[in-house]
Amino acid sequence: MAEELRIHEGCKREKYETLLPQVAALTVGEADLIANMANTSAALKQTFGFLWVGFYRVVEKELVLAPFQGPVACVRIGYGKGVCGTAWKEGRTIIVPDVERFPGHIACSSASRSEIVVPLIKEGKTIAVLDIDSERPGHFDETDKIYLEKIAALLTRA
Repeated sequence: MAEELRIHEGCKREKYETLLPQVAALTVGEADLIANMANTSAALKQTFGFLWVGFYRVVEKELVLAPFQGPVACVRIGYGKGVCGTAWKEGRTIIVPDVERFPGHIACSSASRSEIVVPLIKEGKTIAVLDIDSERPGHFDETDKIYLEKIAALLTRA
């Protein structure tokens, strides 16, 4: 089991290592955040086949749905509400191995079992969050966190 997990992590890392320069190439020279979110969500969905990959932008006092790939989603999320609102409030990546155990989880899809949310921080302020859901419990780990934070940094550099 440990060997299988190590192989899986190696494959995941390789996929992220291949994806990072692709996202950089897609976003370099493009200042429009919405366009960059659209291409990034498509690239992540295509590479990993996650249930849902997308963004929520900070608009005044709530998160508003932005480009995504997957089933229909919640349109607005309040500050500090659910996993996305909590990541925004705390300004940090949140990994939820089992969404059923996250207090106040907002269930946009009943198929979602685990989630990771990464804030996009520019000049010390969260401007959006990257939200990814999986049908598999415990899907996300430190490898996802490291690479998704690098992808978030690419998006906020423009």
